[in-house]
Amino acid sequence: MNGKLTGMSFRVPTADVSVVDLTARLVNPASYDEIKAAIKSASENEMKGILGYTEKAVVSSDFIGDSHSSIFDAEAGIALTDDFVKLVSWYDNEWGYSSRVLDLIEHMVKNE
Repeated sequence: MNGKLTGMSFRVPTADVSVVDLTARLVNPASYDEIKAAIKSASENEMKGILGYTEKAVVSSDFIGDSHSSIFDAEAGIALTDDFVKLVSWYDNEWGYSSRVLDLIEHMVKNE
């Protein structure tokens, strides 16, 4: 993965919300629209409830209390080339984490 993926997460000036700025070099070329479609599909199917998706104009405070682990911001990313992209995803680091802990407890109870 060396040289293929870089990113950072930084606190923004709200009580809870953070944002991930992910820069990735793709193995297979893809347009930004194809990437958005794949992420949107995952958010509606196998990652529903974990991964969110938005095309709205948003600010950090819009995500306070959101239970998703990550909400992809389709309007904030960009394809720099057909194999080099920058993606942005928001999360409420307190609420989202707590939601996953509850999911884990539920899973453990069901599988005792």
